[in-house]
Amino acid sequence: MAARIVRRLAGFLATLLAASFVIFAAVYAAPGDPAVFLAGGRDELTPERLAAVRAQYHLDEPLVVQYGRWLADCVHLDLGRSFKYGDQVADLIAARLPTTVELVAYATVLFVVLGVGSGILAAIRQSTWVDSAVVGGTTLAASVPSFVAAIALVSLFGVQLGWFPVTGAGSGLAGTLHHLTLPALSLALGALALISRVTRQAMADAAASDHVEAARASGIPERDIVRRHVLRNALGPIVTMCGLVMAGMLAGTVVVETAFGISGIGSLLVGAINTHDFPVAQAVLLLMVTGYVVVTTVVDLVHPLLDPRVREEARTA
Repeated sequence: MAARIVRRLAGFLATLLAASFVIFAAVYAAPGDPAVFLAGGRDELTPERLAAVRAQYHLDEPLVVQYGRWLADCVHLDLGRSFKYGDQVADLIAARLPTTVELVAYATVLFVVLGVGSGILAAIRQSTWVDSAVVGGTTLAASVPSFVAAIALVSLFGVQLGWFPVTGAGSGLAGTLHHLTLPALSLALGALALISRVTRQAMADAAASDHVEAARASGIPERDIVRRHVLRNALGPIVTMCGLVMAGMLAGTVVVETAFGISGIGSLLVGAINTHDFPVAQAVLLLMVTGYVVVTTVVDLVHPLLDPRVREEARTA
């Protein structure tokens, strides 16, 4: 287990290093000259003025040198200063991160409870109208993009019925839950469909195993079989997929936060890209990648603990 953790941590650091270079290079190659923005606009800009700005912000240095300087600052938790706001990037992220974490947590609870629950229901009622309804509903949910779901939910529950607010994140526990319900539903809809399908298939595969058939033949109640044998053996792929989906939700907040006017990490990234605020865009993208890699690494380490078969295969290998 210790060797496995060391290998995963080494892979985590290598992946993070490669991702950081790709992020920096992509932002570096983006259209537009940040020196023009930093100099205050395009009017009456002389080559001398632009050269002075580039020298001040080290924009005249080669890509590799700029990347090394930026990476060293990131290691020391110095993410730079925003071109647009003039504040420290770390302060901007710290102010908006809690809202995004609340949104992702709310959406995760929704897709785990509803997705796993509907998948279990479809698996134990396989080849019935319940199974067909769940499969049809999840197919429809998976085909709807998050921004379309956001528009539909706002139109129905926000404008016509007036049950939920359509902008902002609220304050306090009750206010936050009330304001984030529609954004969380929009964010969780596609994930719910995926988790439901994975749960249904994992349960079906576990139910077809020999030891489950032997348990049925011995007269064990079906409820106990489902809980102790089928669901337990299906937990591995279910937990793995839930972790992967949750890790990818940080990127999904870009669309949802913009649609609902929420001041989170996603909307901060959109604003940074539109205004060529490179330090903010690089820091937010690096944060999203780091979150994804951290969650997937944790899931990879937890999976053998949930499924003894995986642990035994790793030991044999």
